[in-house]
Amino acid sequence: MPDVIVRAEAASAGRDRRRSELREFLMSRRARVSPAEVGLPEGGARRRTPGLRREEVAVLAGVGASWYQWLEQGRDISVSPQVLDSVARVLRLSNAERRHLYVLAGLNPPAAEVEPAKRDMCEGLRRLIDTWMPYPAHIMDRYYNCVMYNDAAGAVLGMRPGTTWNCILDFFTDPLYRARARSWEQNARTVVAQFRATCAANPEDEGFQEVLAELKEASAEFAALWEERDIEDAGQIRKELDHPLVGLLCLESTALKVPARPDLTIVLHTPLDEANSAGKLEWLASPEGRRGAMYPVAG
Repeated sequence: MPDVIVRAEAASAGRDRRRSELREFLMSRRARVSPAEVGLPEGGARRRTPGLRREEVAVLAGVGASWYQWLEQGRDISVSPQVLDSVARVLRLSNAERRHLYVLAGLNPPAAEVEPAKRDMCEGLRRLIDTWMPYPAHIMDRYYNCVMYNDAAGAVLGMRPGTTWNCILDFFTDPLYRARARSWEQNARTVVAQFRATCAANPEDEGFQEVLAELKEASAEFAALWEERDIEDAGQIRKELDHPLVGLLCLESTALKVPARPDLTIVLHTPLDEANSAGKLEWLASPEGRRGAMYPVAG
């Protein structure tokens, strides 16, 4: 069978599964919303449908009853983000459920948002980076501002009170980090390319424009690299550092996202099998290493 036919059949099967899931998802969400929650009379014993009826969802969302029925049946109809948002509002969907609805309807999902119930995850994330000891780890917000860091990030990367707390600004302007970063020139281009990708994904967010303006003013090196217009997704970066106590450290930083907290990025540093980097990090985290540190250990 030609590949083009196989791909067409696979695509058709995928659409069928998506429409089936759309039907089941909308029915399950509709069943959990009581009439009282949306200001409708309960209907007493005459109401045999759990939750809302299809017609009620249509009226509350401001769409035609037939159109909503076709949507719930998974028919091949035209949908718009505005209409899906109205349906999501009536069905009281969470941000994750709203994004799921978009995907099932065949539209690009909206940007992820932090659910109110997930805003208290920072204690768990603090435990995560502290457990990463003796290896450096820190957490940034969407604008690259440092939210928290572990002791190893203070001892190795020089994170400390008194710096700007913006990781990319410190990368270009912090003299302590610049003095230690043997791989600074190789990594600068990647750092700027990744920041451009993040800015491009948030064109209407003025916060990124404020950080960008500050970077251009503070660093001619950043401004020159920015004009090259390189772009790269966040991932892993090899870092070589000259630490004043232990000498060469070879690390690999990995940027991780937590879907429930799309506003945060976890950056974990892993020692590479070079220069006894793991052993040196363990010594720096020991009581002897802490006593010999040039700067107080952060935290």
